Amino acid sequence: MKAMIFAAGLGTRLKPFTDFHPKALAEVCGRPMLGVVIERLKMAGISEIIVNVHHFADQIVDYLHRNNDFGVRLHISDETSELLDTGGGILAARRWLDGDEPFVVHNADILTDVDIAGMLSVARSTGAASTLLVASRVTKRYLLFDPVDNRLKGWVNIETGQYRPSGFRMSDKFRKLAFGGVHVISPSVFPSLAAYAATKSDSHAGAIPKFSITDFYIDNCSELPILGYQSPEPYRWHDIGKPESLEAAQNDFARCL
Repeated sequence: MKAMIFAAGLGTRLKPFTDFHPKALAEVCGRPMLGVVIERLKMAGISEIIVNVHHFADQIVDYLHRNNDFGVRLHISDETSELLDTGGGILAARRWLDGDEPFVVHNADILTDVDIAGMLSVARSTGAASTLLVASRVTKRYLLFDPVDNRLKGWVNIETGQYRPSGFRMSDKFRKLAFGGVHVISPSVFPSLAAYAATKSDSHAGAIPKFSITDFYIDNCSELPILGYQSPEPYRWHDIGKPESLEAAQNDFARCL
């Protein structure tokens, strides 16, 4: 089984730490987040991992090699010349992720003990193009799901009142859920992902443009089965991208890492 970890981000909300280090190496209870995420993926049966790098890329590569790549088959997707965002990052790593099996994508700044193996099992059983970890959490931007089949229908910014995709019609029946930065993707999405990338105005022959995987999901949810996944079991979840949320994660996971 394969997984990709997004570790390329600039981490501007976590300054001053990220003035000198990559966000993925921020520590929780004395352990760098990247290592924690890798170990949790291994617990779910993942044996091959792709890590994308950009900001202080050398520190991430050194950390992985010092730890013998954590005993997995490891690939570095080098974005040092240009940060590709999440959608572009997945497309750039296609040569490692393509195949017959769904793969996990996990943000390096998400600390959670959700059952990833269980999520993988559900994703396989449904055959969805993508399965997104979602929860009823307060945020400014929500994904909107049909309560019957859990299929993604749209997106809303509750502060601005903006809805997407184009032509979207809101219904009271839709469930507003927040995306948790963990998803299981079928390689069958790659042709659609490549076609979507080709529509980006900044793209040119042979180049992968910078674009968000969330934008891809929203703009293609009427054609592709993109499903929300809510864990049947309770779990802990923290976005450690800000100092205050990093402190909360430290307190929550102090005895359990």
